[in-house]
Amino acid sequence: MKFWFRFAAVTSCVLSAWAQPALPDASPPASPVLTPATSPAATPQAALSAAGSPLAPPASSALDAALFYQLLLGELNVQAGSAGSGFSMILDAARKTNDPQLFQRAVDVALRSRSGEAALQAAQAWKSAVPASTQANRYLLQILLALNRVDEAGKALATSIQDLPADEQNAAIASVPSVFSRVSDKKLAADTVEKALSFALKQANTAAAAWTTVGRMRREAGQAALSVAATRQGHSADPKAPGPLILALSLSGVAPAEMGPLLEKAMQTDVPPEIRLGYARLLIGQGQQAAAQMQLSQLNAKHPDFAAAWLVHGLFLLESGKRTEAEQKLRKHVDLAKSMTNPNEQTGLTEALMALAQLAQQKGQWALANEWLAQVPPDAEPTKLASRQADLLTQQGLLDEAWLVLSQIKTSNAEQATRKVLVQSLWLRENKRVDEAYALVNDALKAQPQNTDLMSELAMVCEKLKRYDEMETLLRQLMQRKPEDPHAFNALGYSLADRNTRLDEARQLITKALQLAPNDAYIQDSLGWVAYRQGRMAEALEVLQAAFKSRPDAEIAAHLGEVLWVLGERQQAATIWREGLMLKSDNSTLLETFQRFDFKP
Repeated sequence: MKFWFRFAAVTSCVLSAWAQPALPDASPPASPVLTPATSPAATPQAALSAAGSPLAPPASSALDAALFYQLLLGELNVQAGSAGSGFSMILDAARKTNDPQLFQRAVDVALRSRSGEAALQAAQAWKSAVPASTQANRYLLQILLALNRVDEAGKALATSIQDLPADEQNAAIASVPSVFSRVSDKKLAADTVEKALSFALKQANTAAAAWTTVGRMRREAGQAALSVAATRQGHSADPKAPGPLILALSLSGVAPAEMGPLLEKAMQTDVPPEIRLGYARLLIGQGQQAAAQMQLSQLNAKHPDFAAAWLVHGLFLLESGKRTEAEQKLRKHVDLAKSMTNPNEQTGLTEALMALAQLAQQKGQWALANEWLAQVPPDAEPTKLASRQADLLTQQGLLDEAWLVLSQIKTSNAEQATRKVLVQSLWLRENKRVDEAYALVNDALKAQPQNTDLMSELAMVCEKLKRYDEMETLLRQLMQRKPEDPHAFNALGYSLADRNTRLDEARQLITKALQLAPNDAYIQDSLGWVAYRQGRMAEALEVLQAAFKSRPDAEIAAHLGEVLWVLGERQQAATIWREGLMLKSDNSTLLETFQRFDFKP
């Protein structure tokens, strides 16, 4: 009974899937031949996991009785666990009929049985029988990459793209880096792709896309000079093409001298708003505040419906201490984001609402701050929203309510659970419950001993508890684990400077941090503070003024005001301190500074 039931099911499968005329594969793919969705998987089996789905019943059948019986036996063998025998029968039938769907079925059977070589054999037979089939060449490319036969894959790549219509080639070329991303030898992959795209590099309509793809591959291979050269070639081929400009933005960190002039010149033309916004972000990261302001203002004027630009402009102004202008930009972003139906266009809404709540909080407008927070979408990251709510409650003196909000954060994964611990610890530190913070973070670190975020937070807690040896041990471990991260170097250097001890070592640590992050205003603040401790008053004043201008912050205000006060500039010091008080009225460093100098704001 079971046999006949299975027999009937397989017969139905053969009739519906394979009984059709042996026609060439004339239907174009639904998307370009190379897309992320068709990129090779980690194993040959996964490279075609979705193949073999039910096919539409054919209008007529080209199967004779013998061929039908052969296919039936092949499918029965596959279902019975004899994939090798079934594969051979189905592939033989495909060769007899030149039927693309039979070839695809043979490839599928081979991949599902984890036989990459057999899948390759079927794909090659398919390509030989139906040379015009772009689908066959797509599978051939994927299987070759899954088998790490990169050179052969390069030849298949060239054929795949050349076989496409001219208007589809650029999209296919742009997807090549994702297709080759699993190749472990990045230099070999880059060499192979550049060779495969040699024809496209010479064609006017594909040169910009091809050079961009070559540049991306060279960048991933760590060949910065070659990537820069490819970027220039692509931009020269088509100055209006966005690809080379996007690549130039990504290379600005490693090749600022080469990419800076190219981008600056390009921004004098009518580039897409997304690229101009990327350039503005780059300028902000480089500390070029005036130039960034000009780009953002131009974006708002020329593209008033481009919501992302209003958000970035508002946050930029907020960090620059221009709160009235910041509020105007952020409100504009909220209005635009709420009018959009596409969820992807509303990604910045939460950030804008929280920033507006922060602005209202700074002005003591508690009700307005709550109104902004009440509009935050329900899918917002829970720790961010809870942290802002707790900060608002704390500033109103509602400490129990604030801690309750933080305690009730619901997390759905380990990363969110860690963030919950971090925001709770920060709140406990700021509200002088440091022993509780130590216990909380120490327990979390025992469960995740390799978590560098928890290590960093525990070091900060130890500093508050004056457990300086433990703090230094943690920070030096972080320096070893993350030598390119400036924060551990800065934290230890600042702690030494603040305690007025080992000042030469403190300067060395802060200088190292500044080399890693030259535009970080907080690290500049640390350098100014150690200079003050060393009696280098002129240097301290210059560095702290620049840091406060770059990032108005209550703690930087405390340090700058102290230097001005000691230099006899008490009126200027008072102005800076009052400004810091407006930025964050409960900042402990600022309040302690007022107490030491008996300053009444």
